[in-house]
Amino acid sequence: MCSSDLRTSHDSQSAIIAVGDTGTGIADEYKHRIFEPFFTTKEVGKGTGQGLNLVHTIVVKHHHGAIDFSTELGRGTTFFVRLPLKVSSSP
Repeated sequence: MCSSDLRTSHDSQSAIIAVGDTGTGIADEYKHRIFEPFFTTKEVGKGTGQGLNLVHTIVVKHHHGAIDFSTELGRGTTFFVRLPLKVSSSP
């Protein structure tokens, strides 16, 4: 069974949200593709491959943050979402 973990923290520039699980981890051959639209490793009909792409778009493009992850096969994956504490005004 897979369990999950949610942690929050901050540094001088960002709020940081860490969401982790104890699942299977992400294989090396997929790491560079996980934020691509419609990419999924699930069987046909079990996933749309849009979830992580939508999260990436919202965090990076709309909120000027960042998303990254660490993973270990057989141990799980943790995603780190960084959102700026201050929004710069742009013309």
